[in-house]
Amino acid sequence: MKTERSKNMKTLKIVIERSEDLFSAYAENAEDIYGGGDTVEAAQQSILDAIKIITEEFISENIPSILKGKYNIVYHFDAESFLTYYKGIFTNAALEKITGINQRQLQHYSTGLKKPRQPQLKKIEDGLHRLAAELQAVELL
Repeated sequence: MKTERSKNMKTLKIVIERSEDLFSAYAENAEDIYGGGDTVEAAQQSILDAIKIITEEFISENIPSILKGKYNIVYHFDAESFLTYYKGIFTNAALEKITGINQRQLQHYSTGLKKPRQPQLKKIEDGLHRLAAELQAVELL
C-alpha cells in the first residue's frame, strides 16, 4: 500500500513520459507495471489502477515483491511531461525566475521542440527544490 515517505520503506519509481500520441507510465524498478493516457493525470491514474489490480487480484507469487508491504511511489518525469503537467501552476515567466532559464527555451522544452541537456534539467530540478524548501518554511497567520 502507498504510504507516507520513510527512509526504510521501499520506493516504486514510476516514469512518466510523453510519446507522440499519449503519456505513458511505467515502473522503472518493477516488471509489468504500465499505464497510459491522454494526460499526465490519466497516465498516473492508469498506473495506480494497474497497481490496485495487481495487488488485489493477482496470486501472491505473481505480485512483484516491491508491492508487498509498505512502499512509496515516486514519479520521474521527462522535461516535456513535467512542464506540460504543471503548466497551469508554473508559467514560463515563473519558471524563468525559479531556474534562470529563459522563457523561450522553456517553451521549446515544454512543446518537445528541444530536449534539455543534463545541466538544464539540473537547473530546473534545483530551482524547484529551492522553491519547495522555501514554501516548507512558510507559516500563514
